[in-house]
Amino acid sequence: MNNNAIPYRFLAVEGNIGAGKTTLCRMLSDDLDYRLILEEFTDNPFLPPFYENPERYAFPVELFFMTERHKQLQEELSQQNIFQQNVISDYFFYKTLLFAQKNLNRDEYRLFQRLFRVLNASFPKPELLLYLHRPVKDLITNIQKRGRSYEQDISSAYLEKIQRAYFEYFRTEVRLPILVIDVEGINFQSTPKYYEQILHLLKKNYPVGVHHVKIQ
Repeated sequence: MNNNAIPYRFLAVEGNIGAGKTTLCRMLSDDLDYRLILEEFTDNPFLPPFYENPERYAFPVELFFMTERHKQLQEELSQQNIFQQNVISDYFFYKTLLFAQKNLNRDEYRLFQRLFRVLNASFPKPELLLYLHRPVKDLITNIQKRGRSYEQDISSAYLEKIQRAYFEYFRTEVRLPILVIDVEGINFQSTPKYYEQILHLLKKNYPVGVHHVKIQ
């Protein structure tokens, strides 16, 4: 038996842009022997122009994200892998609606929401939603470090808007346990003790609701 075993067969990791979702998922997948699902956001042709002109490109960028996420999750979550059934994903499909709510105008969002509900109806929910929280100043630093050209003009105001969307959602979600881990100022990739703290937290059983923990 894996000494690092956790009680969740489907774990989704969320966080704002630059929070470290994918890095953590790769580490956990390696340690826990979980099948890894990573969002393929770099294929979105509308993303670079969206950051330059959000009002014009918001609807196509969000529609592309939704259909691509749906296609990927539909394929990945329907696979029956008898050797590696547990799954970790660096996104939760519901994030599609959170971003759309903040980026689309009222009429666009109303249409988008109808489409989302149809696509979301068939997906299994994660057994635990882990949210990595960093202050916006840390997110900006991480975004600059990873050097994706189309992300360099993301504003603090936009990141704050997305952060509010997540926490507004957490207050209304009554079906899932949500673990919010504050990782302000830490690098769990280069400092093993921080990563071990996260792994230890994931070994616990959490009831439905929001649970806040700060790593230090």
